[in-house]
Amino acid sequence: MEIFISAALGELVTRSISFFISKSSKPTVLDMEDTLQRALRRAHVIIEEATGRHITNQAMLQQVDMLRDAMHHGSYILDTFAYQFYDKKAKDQVLSHSFSLPKVKFFKGICSSNTNTLHSQQLEDALDNLSSMILDMKDLVVFLMGYPHLYRQPYSMHLLLGNCMFNRQIETELVVNFLLDRQPHDSLQLDVLPIVGPAKVGKSTLVAHVCKNERVRDHFSEIFFLRDHDFIDDDLNILIEALVVKRQNSISNSNKDKGWLVIVDLVCDLNEDAWNMLYSSCKQLIPSTSKIIIANQSANITKFGTTRALNMKYLSVEAFWYFFKTIAFGSMDPKMHPRFAHVAMEIAKLLGRGFVGANNVACLLRDNFDICFWCKVLDFWKGFVHKHVSKFGVHPIDLMNKHKLVRIGRMAKPFEDLVYYGETQRSSHEEVPKITLDNVIYGSVEALGKSEFLAWISPMPPYYSHVVTCEVQELKCRAANKRKRCVEN
Repeated sequence: MEIFISAALGELVTRSISFFISKSSKPTVLDMEDTLQRALRRAHVIIEEATGRHITNQAMLQQVDMLRDAMHHGSYILDTFAYQFYDKKAKDQVLSHSFSLPKVKFFKGICSSNTNTLHSQQLEDALDNLSSMILDMKDLVVFLMGYPHLYRQPYSMHLLLGNCMFNRQIETELVVNFLLDRQPHDSLQLDVLPIVGPAKVGKSTLVAHVCKNERVRDHFSEIFFLRDHDFIDDDLNILIEALVVKRQNSISNSNKDKGWLVIVDLVCDLNEDAWNMLYSSCKQLIPSTSKIIIANQSANITKFGTTRALNMKYLSVEAFWYFFKTIAFGSMDPKMHPRFAHVAMEIAKLLGRGFVGANNVACLLRDNFDICFWCKVLDFWKGFVHKHVSKFGVHPIDLMNKHKLVRIGRMAKPFEDLVYYGETQRSSHEEVPKITLDNVIYGSVEALGKSEFLAWISPMPPYYSHVVTCEVQELKCRAANKRKRCVEN
């Protein structure tokens, strides 16, 4: 079987090389689109095979990641122009909402008279980039067969992406390598890895994903999680007492020679005095082979690290569209529903590239596969984003991530407003509200007043439930009309 897969992948690369070399004349736009489609399929085969194997070589992981980026970019180019002109009104929509696309360079010229030339140039660039990446993968395909398979359930792609880390293979292996590193170090200090990134970029999910790794679990005798509530008022006495108890219990354990893994996962800033107190206690109470991971939004935690910090960023526009499209359409082919795909692409541009928002809206669209509903969601998000960008100069998701007050509104009840106050994360064993935020925003549920709503339950470790505090208010104009009618009566 391994010989067959190796031969098949080798044949794909060989055919790609022969095909690209044979293209000496200037191809037409249609030829390039067709060629790019075939190149994307070849790249997808290689990436799927690489993703299904336990690759530990960092250079190989980077090469696979570069090929994945090239595949996402090429797919995005094709989708952009395929769905951009499906609707005659698409041109006006892009013009009137150009504020939502500041980082997508090629959209600057969409509405110019040179659109065809631009399309041709972008197709050619994407094709050249992807073809060169496939050529570079020739040797990698041979070495790929030497890595063991990962255990994987036979999910369809939309189920797989909804229940696994997406596009974080390099970050995962970097953290695992740090944890398993046995090189001699200063016995007077513990190894500390800072993980920095904006809100909802996937820091906690990455750490939880790594902690499930069998190699990591076998390497440490204890995995100790610390959250924000452990650092309230800088009082760490209870926490330190817990470390003492665990240390005493582990002395008689057969794994006493193994180190500990301490995870410090904080939303709030880490106070330096609290950190110094925790770190000095850990040096005294836990084995010197132990490791510490700090995850926080603030780059200030990098000064606590003994190694280079891991900086996590949001997905690229192209990768985010690939993820959103796959979840939104599920088992359906977007090419069979071009009008839906066009609307989905416009919605994706407005979401701010966050995983929680992408999952929420994509699942909502998939469960309500009706073009009228999809168009209503698009109009709602356009108004929501435009209102905050024009007033505050930033995307409303950025305000929500900073726990700022945001007026979301209600799609099904335009005479009522939904005011967002903040969000908390709850563990899987804590109670959560029964009413979901989606039902309040997009549905007609009765919920006047301030309350908590369930925004999202993550299907991946650490299985956090995202609970938001909001208030449903009746708009003043509606209330004034009610009073006026009462007076008239």
